[in-house]
Amino acid sequence: MAKTNGVPGWHSMRKEQLVKALLKQAKSKARSGKIPRGSVKTLGKPKLTKGAVSRKISSNGTDSRRSNPTKSAASESRIARQIRQERQQQESLKNLALINSLERGGTEPEQDRVIAVVRDPYWIQAYWEVSKSTVARAKVALADQWHTAQPVIRLLNVVSDNSTTSTETIVREIKVHGGVRNWFVDVPEPPKSYRIAIGYTTDCGKFHLVAKSNCVTTPAPNSDSFDHNWIDIADDFKKFYALSGGYSPTTTNELREVFEEKLHRPMNQPEFVRLGNGISNQLQSFDFEVDAHMIIQGVADPNANVTLAGEPIKLENDGTFSVKMNLPDRRQVLPIVAASRDGTQQRTTVLAIERNTKIMEPVTKELDEL
Repeated sequence: MAKTNGVPGWHSMRKEQLVKALLKQAKSKARSGKIPRGSVKTLGKPKLTKGAVSRKISSNGTDSRRSNPTKSAASESRIARQIRQERQQQESLKNLALINSLERGGTEPEQDRVIAVVRDPYWIQAYWEVSKSTVARAKVALADQWHTAQPVIRLLNVVSDNSTTSTETIVREIKVHGGVRNWFVDVPEPPKSYRIAIGYTTDCGKFHLVAKSNCVTTPAPNSDSFDHNWIDIADDFKKFYALSGGYSPTTTNELREVFEEKLHRPMNQPEFVRLGNGISNQLQSFDFEVDAHMIIQGVADPNANVTLAGEPIKLENDGTFSVKMNLPDRRQVLPIVAASRDGTQQRTTVLAIERNTKIMEPVTKELDEL
């Protein structure tokens, strides 16, 4: 804005000086108005030269060229509001604690931290939590350089010399912004060891460290039949397939073919998707049943006798036990008793468990509604 409005000496000004200069210029423009022909512009009001025509006076005896105070105040308010909004936006982009403040309702994280997770040979995921007080300390530490500070994550290459010492070299610096706490970083030439550092960097090259991550080592690329990028998708492939529009009647077979190729399994689609609209809903057999079981786990002295609702439970060598039971649609009370082999000690835990199943009315839609 200073450059556009021609503020002299704006290159060397700080943010506060730029704001004052812009406000001063706005006030000056609002007061000056248009200068009559033959007049000379001074620092004060326009002064008529010799022979110049007299100033035009309106019918009510006031100066018709006098600036409108309301208009000047509105112009100044608009510029000040624009500058304030710009400053707030810049501060939000710098605030690494913004996402935590929004999600935690103002609660501070227990500690500042950044975690590095290897996703595959060429990608590392960085996850961080930063408190508001840490951002405030960074602002104080950087002082007059804060207005040029930018939140960044640094990718550090860790090299060990087969001893307790290691060296860290900066591979590159990636600019991030407030409102997020995850970032994917691509890494070169696996396998290598890396660490992630998060902080603020300034135009003069100063770096203020906030937190540093654990050291991770990327695996070597290989010819495994399974694509590591699809590991998370494989755990819940139906969800990702649905989010990608897989169950939409207009979806082509290419999406399904990619999923089947990567997951090495067939994709079971609904009949109306595979066969098209030529099949009638009334002719389909649509079975749907839901059941539930429960698993009770625990640990006791390996020599103890443990019973569940009066029935003995087999203990493993380390004293752990696990029992899978049906979960009927009612309330039940299950006492679990552990007694020492000599009968001198006994411990009892009572589980009160209730299952309440409600079957909703079925919904049927015509094919043209889908």
